[in-house]
Amino acid sequence: MPTHIHSRDLRVETGHGRLFACIWSADRQGLSAEDAPIVLLHDSLGCVELWRDFPAQLAAATGKAVVAYDRLGFGRSDAHPGELSVGFVGNEAESAFSALKEQLGIRDFIAFGHSVGGGMAVHCADRHRAHCQALVTESAQAFVEDRTLEGIRLAKREFQAEGQLKRLSRYHGEKARWVLDAWTETWLSPEFAGWNLEAEVQRLDCPVLAIHGGKDEFGSAAHPQRIAQLTRNHSQVLLIDDCGHVPHRENADLVLQAVGDFLR
Repeated sequence: MPTHIHSRDLRVETGHGRLFACIWSADRQGLSAEDAPIVLLHDSLGCVELWRDFPAQLAAATGKAVVAYDRLGFGRSDAHPGELSVGFVGNEAESAFSALKEQLGIRDFIAFGHSVGGGMAVHCADRHRAHCQALVTESAQAFVEDRTLEGIRLAKREFQAEGQLKRLSRYHGEKARWVLDAWTETWLSPEFAGWNLEAEVQRLDCPVLAIHGGKDEFGSAAHPQRIAQLTRNHSQVLLIDDCGHVPHRENADLVLQAVGDFLR
């Protein structure tokens, strides 16, 4: 019989604004002191709502509580007070993630990040090494690759078409333009060209599952391979041949099965 998953919305206070978060769990209370929930970190244009039904499916497939939150400036969280810095990927582990962890009473956790959220998940696993039980990256960029920049330039041109920004505003409201510019202008800036995750991945001491689509328009298979090669602990790469940048939507059953097997 399928497990019934409950969801609960909440707010997390940070020094720069409030974050919107949601917990999915078979337990109506959401989290218990013994829980090691899966914490989801979204992509550059993402938010809690754009995970759609994946968090509930993940909670049912793994038997673990799942937590997702909108980063500051995204979705139903408060507006970001300025522009993203070049160090924004690593800053997430120090600021919003730490606030979430403290205010929800999360001790041990499993980090799961999609796209740039995968890079943030790496930083969270590194920054909170004593409490990160496992790391799952999905379509994560480990460095700035030409394919990544080409994909972003193409997306930037496509968003100039009539109605495209309005589509984004359905999820981010008046923050939609900031969300788009934060993605394209930060990644395409010369200052960001040397960014990579090598030092952080080399310090990891938890098991790692790196998921990637063989047809990912924002990064080649070099990214999950780099992550798996550099980590000190057990690592697995799942390369899904006929899949693009969003495996949890394009091939949800395979991703759920892989994550469940990995965590077991």
